[in-house]
Amino acid sequence: MIEAILNRRNMMHAYRQVVSNKGAAGVDGMNVKELYQHLRNNREQLESDIRQGNYLPQAILGVEIPKSNGKKRLLGIPTVIDRLLQQAVGQVLAVRFEVEFEDQSYGFRPNRNAQQAVLKAQEYINSGFQNIVDIDLKSFFDEVDHSILLQLIYRKVKCPLTMRLIRKWLRSPILIDGKLRKRRKGVPQGSPLSPLLSNIMLHELDKELKRQNLRFVRYADDFSIYLKTKSTARRVGNDIFRFLRDKLKLPINREKSGIRRPVNFKVLGYGFVPTYRKGEKGKYQLVASDKSWKNLKYKLKVITRKTTPMRFDERIQKLGEVSRGWLNYFRLASLQVKLKDIDGWIRNRLRYCIWSGSCRIKARFWEQLLPWNACENEGTKRCLPITRKLPHPAVAGNRRIRDPRFECPVDI
Repeated sequence: MIEAILNRRNMMHAYRQVVSNKGAAGVDGMNVKELYQHLRNNREQLESDIRQGNYLPQAILGVEIPKSNGKKRLLGIPTVIDRLLQQAVGQVLAVRFEVEFEDQSYGFRPNRNAQQAVLKAQEYINSGFQNIVDIDLKSFFDEVDHSILLQLIYRKVKCPLTMRLIRKWLRSPILIDGKLRKRRKGVPQGSPLSPLLSNIMLHELDKELKRQNLRFVRYADDFSIYLKTKSTARRVGNDIFRFLRDKLKLPINREKSGIRRPVNFKVLGYGFVPTYRKGEKGKYQLVASDKSWKNLKYKLKVITRKTTPMRFDERIQKLGEVSRGWLNYFRLASLQVKLKDIDGWIRNRLRYCIWSGSCRIKARFWEQLLPWNACENEGTKRCLPITRKLPHPAVAGNRRIRDPRFECPVDI
């Protein structure tokens, strides 16, 4: 397998993928722009180290980013070289594992997306399976057991060099605030190999659900089970809880887990509301969740904030980019009513941006003439207020109002 990983075509595809993803530099400071020249100078030595089992991955750079709930998520950024090799390994492993993954798994897989997962959930609900076991895995990527994961990979990968590489990546220390921390469990988010490893781990859950002939939808670590009765849902929920705890050693967030009805259930940002169209009694249609609307409104609010230094055409461009991306993701939902409210709200904020800009200039340079807005006679000349519609020379923004060079004769 190691020869398939180091194959020139596979490595070139991995290189293009890493460069297109861009991303920040790791602990060595090398960015993707420097990768090509580094490979030209060190490619043979790199391949030799891998074939001999002497390659040592560098530490992972830990970066904390804020979450919507106020907490922080730890991202792990490998070096560019490690990202390249992980991408190359992932491309070869995916071919072997992809054929075994279940149809109900939609996350991080080719030709599958979140919208397909949402539609499958809606299909189950509208078929009468309206008691939903919603299980939230607590910090899944940080809790993956290395020994269990390596055993699952070894079932398909017998190459000792490849297994050694994966084991080294899993055990690589993480650098946080200048301090190295050892890792005995977890898969770093931000690594090219992490999505595939998460699917390999949770494929065991998929097989257990399939064995019990259950209807379920899984997108990465977000999964839900659909049943007809509440008693059955309670029994299945307890069984799956024990399976995750005992077999996969994955903790569950009890506060966020439970049995839901469609109106109280959210999946990948979508919600469900009853439809009252004729002949569709008991059916549910898709809507964007309140949290999704709140996130959209916050992004639009930042762009249309008058204190944000931005030209008007730039605001319009950024509004279009954010709106198109959001609408493309929620294209399955019924949005018309709320979109009208959002449209009016945005227009008002844009008007305020324009008005506040002009008012700010007036207040700064013409404060002496307000609020009476009257002309002042000074001999044969007078100063013109800003609001008088009379021809007058343009005044530079840094000039004083009483600069004699910008005073006009009284007979204009």
